[in-house]
Amino acid sequence: MHSTQEKLLKVIDQKNIGNLTLRQIGEILDEKLPQKIKHHLSQLERKGFIIIDRKNKNITRISNKAKAGNIFVSIPIVGSANCGPAAIYADQNIEGYLKISKRLASNKKSVFALKADGNSLNKANIEGKNVESGDFVIVDSENISPRDGDYVVSVIDGVANIKKYRLDKNNSRIALLSESTQEYSPIFIHEDDDFRISGKVIDVVKNIN
Repeated sequence: MHSTQEKLLKVIDQKNIGNLTLRQIGEILDEKLPQKIKHHLSQLERKGFIIIDRKNKNITRISNKAKAGNIFVSIPIVGSANCGPAAIYADQNIEGYLKISKRLASNKKSVFALKADGNSLNKANIEGKNVESGDFVIVDSENISPRDGDYVVSVIDGVANIKKYRLDKNNSRIALLSESTQEYSPIFIHEDDDFRISGKVIDVVKNIN
């Protein structure tokens, strides 16, 4: 293990540093480059030594006695989906696995991850997080009957996209909306269109890079 990671673990054992900036953590370790701190925190998280709760600004050390399998599950990454116009095809082949907390995947069999491409949901609020290009969205494939206002992964003519679901009862149609700093046109779906819901977006794993 890298010496910086060993120092980080010792500090985390003593206090919560989740509410500190990378620069402030670097000052504790006598490290001047914040990006190095970011890298080593990411490595410790990936290896299963710590849990980083970015929403609540908390970094927790995983006990040496705890088994990572009791805390994490690995869910399949099944490709990419567009957050802009529906222009990227979903790849149903598993591209890898994403390790996440069991709290995010209570039913592992129905949950999968998609990598977001585009920024049409960079003003969304999914468990306090937006969706930016490169982020992973966590999808519950059993939830295919969304409620008005849910965020969903839909497939239109074989093309996957991530949008906000709105039921326009007055016009007997479904609207798939963006929430972005840029202008994106809504996608309107007629009941006869080749359209299906692949699942509801239940959380976002932010890209740390």
